Amino acid sequence: MAKDMNGVANGSVNNGSYVFRATEEQKSKAHMGNLNEFWKMHRKSLEDPDSFWREAAAPFFWKTPVPEKNISNYNIDVRKGSVFIEWLKGASTNICYNALDRNVQNGHGEQIAYYWEGNDPQDNDKITYRELLRRVCRFANVLKSKGVKNGDMVAMYMPMILELVVAMFACARIGAIHSVVFGGYSAESLAERLLDGNCKVLVTADGVFRGTKLVHLKNIVDRTLEICKKKNLHMNAVIVVEHQKNLLSTKKALSQPNGTAKTIVHGYDIEVSWNPKVDVWWHEEMKKANDVCEPVWVDAEHTLFTLYTSGSTGKPKGCLHTTGGYMVYGALTFKYVFDYFPGDVFFCTGDIGWLTGHTYIVYGSLLNTATCILYEGVPTHPDAGRYWEVVEKYGATHFYTAPTAIRTLMRYDDAYVTKYDRSSLKVLASVGEPINRDAWFWYQKIVGEGRCPIVDTYWQTETGGHLLTPIPFCTPLKPGCASLPFFGVEPAILDEEGHEIKGPGKGYLVIKRPWPAVMRTVYGDHNRFEETYFSKFPGYYFTGDGGMRDEEGLYWVTGRVDDMLNVSGHLLSTTDVEASLMGHKSVAETAVVRHPHPVKGECLYCFVVLKDGYKFDESIVQELTQKAYASRAICESATGNPRVESSLRREHKKSRVRSDLKSSAPYVAGKGGRKRMEHQIGPFARPEYFHHATALPKTRSGKTVRRILRKVATNDTDLGDLSTLVDESVVQVLFNSKKYLNRKTPLRVEKS
Repeated sequence: MAKDMNGVANGSVNNGSYVFRATEEQKSKAHMGNLNEFWKMHRKSLEDPDSFWREAAAPFFWKTPVPEKNISNYNIDVRKGSVFIEWLKGASTNICYNALDRNVQNGHGEQIAYYWEGNDPQDNDKITYRELLRRVCRFANVLKSKGVKNGDMVAMYMPMILELVVAMFACARIGAIHSVVFGGYSAESLAERLLDGNCKVLVTADGVFRGTKLVHLKNIVDRTLEICKKKNLHMNAVIVVEHQKNLLSTKKALSQPNGTAKTIVHGYDIEVSWNPKVDVWWHEEMKKANDVCEPVWVDAEHTLFTLYTSGSTGKPKGCLHTTGGYMVYGALTFKYVFDYFPGDVFFCTGDIGWLTGHTYIVYGSLLNTATCILYEGVPTHPDAGRYWEVVEKYGATHFYTAPTAIRTLMRYDDAYVTKYDRSSLKVLASVGEPINRDAWFWYQKIVGEGRCPIVDTYWQTETGGHLLTPIPFCTPLKPGCASLPFFGVEPAILDEEGHEIKGPGKGYLVIKRPWPAVMRTVYGDHNRFEETYFSKFPGYYFTGDGGMRDEEGLYWVTGRVDDMLNVSGHLLSTTDVEASLMGHKSVAETAVVRHPHPVKGECLYCFVVLKDGYKFDESIVQELTQKAYASRAICESATGNPRVESSLRREHKKSRVRSDLKSSAPYVAGKGGRKRMEHQIGPFARPEYFHHATALPKTRSGKTVRRILRKVATNDTDLGDLSTLVDESVVQVLFNSKKYLNRKTPLRVEKS
């Protein structure tokens, strides 16, 4: 088998190693049905990037043309000076024009751009490309009336509704920068992002239901503004979408006796408070606005948006993405990775608050004239068949979700899937973390009826688009394998000394050169950008993940190499969880590690050392979360679906347990004990376990050895070398704690 210089397969492969291979008919209908053709294009993208990316940019309108040569300019070696990355610089364009005006002008004005599917099945809508363009122009004029101009940042804290898409495109149309914050973050988390971006306009909604639970967005915004005011940030306007009152489900509730005075839905009052000095209604402002708004032509390196992701050192990182390279790369990945064709219907369950939604629900999709499903709900409302009901309803051809959602739905009877017609599906895809083998097979055989490829995509908020991914009907598939690099991506595996490993091997996953969609900096902190991604291995982009290249040259992602966790597709900083717990007066020390979870992938396992005079009992555990300080930068996803977590919380109600508090056992936190941390951080960041420790295993330099704590959490006695510990007996004390298995069946108590 032929290999490239890193030992990656670029020719024929061993059929026996794979569990899915496309039929000849599927290959013949695909954009890329031949592995040799893929490698030919990939080589061109590396050897002649000017020609390759100029061709990729050709379908789009450029007010100032793309340069013939030197299409990229960069330095990623900190030893040679400041890091900078530029693509297509000097060319001017507008991504809104290319996604909307261009499609309308090309005869697609009456094509459906989005089917909107609300939280409740009776709530739905649709919008054509022409109508979407009209609303975008109107809202762009609304923003200008509020003082927004080219280069200003506008924040959005919204549900998965059409108005969010309108607001994003409106910003792009006038050269403003959008900063979308997941509609579910706490007031503290939202305030931090507003302050970091110096946002003067915020777009939100009255509220959103996730299943039967209300997230009162406007109330959270009101608290956010109080925090911002104390830091001398004052809003010019808060534009509020009257979302709940416009829904069919709400109108039905209003017709009931208990809905005569107030809007009551699922038992909640959704009336909003109002400050006429800053609050304005979306629909009232739109009525006053004009339909005509000419696009602002911006340089390819003009900032399009910032999106925040967690770091291991506290403050969330504002990943800054620019216009031209992101546009071209997002469109190209959407076309090839999903094998999208005109007439297909793309269903991604991810949230626009994450980059998955930015690139593959909003920009990359519409740049390919796609029809998309915009989904507001959770996987299990009103029952576990909701996704597949939507697939049947709209004839979805592509389905893109997170392994967390798949694992959740696997727990239900397959009849929830099979009762719906899924014959329209052609491609199944996953995002957020490597999909485990059992979930892969269930997804492929039950959902896809054995005929759909699983596209397991690897990428990050920082990368703008897919890095490693199978190409459907082209790349042979292995469960959990990230497969091969996309065009323009040149991965490498490094050892601890930074030397490249050739052929099969395991080490640090890095990228050897920039690609068009990579972030350009951390907003307002370029030093952090250089330190995080380019200092550990100068001359490479460091993903922060471990990687492996197998015998056949395919890439596998082995997980985060720092102290981050991936919970339901969210990256969580253990540093920030620990800082939150340390705010309690009883805590002397704490350490948080990852722990396997059958649905969420990983969960938080907290070791706590109490000060003298405090007793570890149920009340102290509740206080540890209720009184903890607000964490500043807990969790975000590169690519996951945060709405899954609210569903998971309900699913696990019956499986929460209490420990024997007389021993130093792990305590599985109950609903009340999690409340404060959920309020400050978000429900997906709640700890699953608290473990009372008399001491933590430390080196002589005072460093806590988390490797050992992870072993204790999973009851793994293969500890390796303990010679660096000050006191090895600490480990045995931890192992003598009782281990509780969190199951719906009666609990077994184990001891080491």
